[in-house]
Amino acid sequence: MSLKAIIFDLNGVIINDEPIHQQLIDDLLLGENLLPSGKEYQKICLGKNDQSCVRDILAKRGRIIDDDYLSILMNKKAEAYHKIVNEMSELPIYDKVVEFILSLQPRHLSLAIVTGLLYREVEYILKRMNIREYFNVIIAGEDIKLGKPSPSYYLRAVKQLNQQNPDLSIKTSECLVIEDTPIGIESAKNAGISVVGVANTYPFHLLQRQANWCVDHLMQLDLNWIDEILVKT
Repeated sequence: MSLKAIIFDLNGVIINDEPIHQQLIDDLLLGENLLPSGKEYQKICLGKNDQSCVRDILAKRGRIIDDDYLSILMNKKAEAYHKIVNEMSELPIYDKVVEFILSLQPRHLSLAIVTGLLYREVEYILKRMNIREYFNVIIAGEDIKLGKPSPSYYLRAVKQLNQQNPDLSIKTSECLVIEDTPIGIESAKNAGISVVGVANTYPFHLLQRQANWCVDHLMQLDLNWIDEILVKT
């Protein structure tokens, strides 16, 4: 088997926007008359979609909300996020990420995005980066109710890649996920997909314990070597 598809997480892999999300979650909590905690965000939210993050934080505070109210909070956060990034002269994109994505084009790999962001937020970021055309599939926060570490996000990405390219018959063993959090790595592995951890959010040594491979930044990733390993398996 050889490599046929790469599935990227977005936050913490392509764009360094976790500080923005943390501030917006804090703002939502303040709007609910709750005092934010930075450690709480780090522990509960990193690697999860926004819905799971907000629901879990509120539940920890003893507040249970229904889907309708959660949707109101998510729309409020999405509008605030768009306003912030729209006012930025440059998006906080990780160094050489665009170069890495462009370098994949001669390989004719299928590319997908899996993220907890809402679809319209993902579209805005990718279009502004001028890389939207390179991604065959986007699985966003509203697509899957059960967040990471459930394999649902990644399994759905593989399913949709196959729906777009039936002749490829992509198997999970022929995919590679690029993640930045332990819970994201666990999610990909639960889907039966090999994972590269990129040490943007967590220390290298921590991700190395869980991921199949680990790099400090994407341009260190040797896809020829990974492809050789997959061929032998």
